[in-house]
Amino acid sequence: MTDHHSQQPQQPLNADELLDVVDENDRVVGQAPRGETYARRLRTRCAFVLVRDAEDRIFVHRRTPQKLVFPSHYDMFVGGVVGAGETYDEAALREAEEELGVAGLPQPERLFSFLYETPEHTWWSAVYEVRCTLPVAPQESEIDWHAFLAEEELTRRLDEWPWTPDGLAAYRRLVERRA
Repeated sequence: MTDHHSQQPQQPLNADELLDVVDENDRVVGQAPRGETYARRLRTRCAFVLVRDAEDRIFVHRRTPQKLVFPSHYDMFVGGVVGAGETYDEAALREAEEELGVAGLPQPERLFSFLYETPEHTWWSAVYEVRCTLPVAPQESEIDWHAFLAEEELTRRLDEWPWTPDGLAAYRRLVERRA
């Protein structure tokens, strides 16, 4: 499973990837492999990046069936877990470039953070936005469909498609903040 779009080999489905574990105030309290954080519901960190093209349309994609969390769900964010010792800003740029298959993206702008919690999952989530005018070539190991949708079209699809619950929660917060 190689990523042909970046210089370094990626292991997007690696359950052994080391993550920082954080407390309810987003302070690092330890580290654990990704698979263990999911299995034991340890709180980690995640970066969500809303990507808009030159026409202000939003990048929407469907996750592959192989994803550890929310397989085959749609998402209006790219992003992912923040690695051990990595900052939210570093993770946001790295994940956006990896998932879009681009290089030279501007640093995403951080909009807000929130704690995502369900009975199954918990992570501190930093939400970003970035404009991408480069042609995208999404990672086939991560994404099996994508399109740039006008916001009205995205809104129409919210009740029709299965969305990642954390992405949907982040998007609803983003829309509320703009209202």
